[in-house]
Amino acid sequence: MGNAEIYALRYATMGSRSLHMNFLQPDPHDTTAQDLDYFVWLIRTGGRDILVDTGFNAAEAQARNRKLTRNPVDALAAFGVNAADIRDIIVTHLHYDHAGNLDRFPNARFHLQEREMAYATGRCMCNGLLRHPFSVEHVTTMVRHVYGERVTFHAGEGEVAPGITVHRVGGHSDGLQVVRAATARGPVVLASDAAHYYANLQRRSPFPIVYNVGDMALGWETIERLAGHPDRFIPGHDPLVTELYPRVNDAADAYALHVAPKRSFAK
Repeated sequence: MGNAEIYALRYATMGSRSLHMNFLQPDPHDTTAQDLDYFVWLIRTGGRDILVDTGFNAAEAQARNRKLTRNPVDALAAFGVNAADIRDIIVTHLHYDHAGNLDRFPNARFHLQEREMAYATGRCMCNGLLRHPFSVEHVTTMVRHVYGERVTFHAGEGEVAPGITVHRVGGHSDGLQVVRAATARGPVVLASDAAHYYANLQRRSPFPIVYNVGDMALGWETIERLAGHPDRFIPGHDPLVTELYPRVNDAADAYALHVAPKRSFAK
């Protein structure tokens, strides 16, 4: 048990996605369309705020036809958090919707898997399909932070603060890491894009943007082990999160994840 508080701040949405866009092997008889939500996460522990991912801005939203409700920096401000006061940011991976706004946090240290930096700047980026989820501007900004000695690299597992750990799972992106936080209800795992939706993990059906399906499948097992209960993992983009957890701030569109969900996935 721990005392960390975790908040999901929803900053953008994308609607009317067919199941073929969300599952590598969808049920051919199911024609239900699903929305996709975009979040950043704020962890409060030991008197400090740790941000997980930094979202994207208006220019990126326009370029990729996404509906930006508010810049994540503005969402944080509405939640009472000044970007300049953030000292630690965990970047789960460098895809455009998780690693934008890197220039908006002047005093932050960025926690990133060494393998993700190598992937985002290596030979795989010569392939348009693998390169598409990345923004060269975001990656270049992170490289500048490396040269500015503002990046802490992790290789596999690492600790950012007492009770707050990162774990490389790969799959969706080669250096994707999940975040485990010790809360009063037990360890909660922010799965980020290891599972866009609850159903990606529950059905063992990958999201179609994937670098290594084998690593993704093993990553689901890692998430389940780290969380220890099906109610204690949080997917990266599922609108169901906003139904399961209480909204605690309307202006920031923020939801508390350190409390028990309104209904359980336990069988």
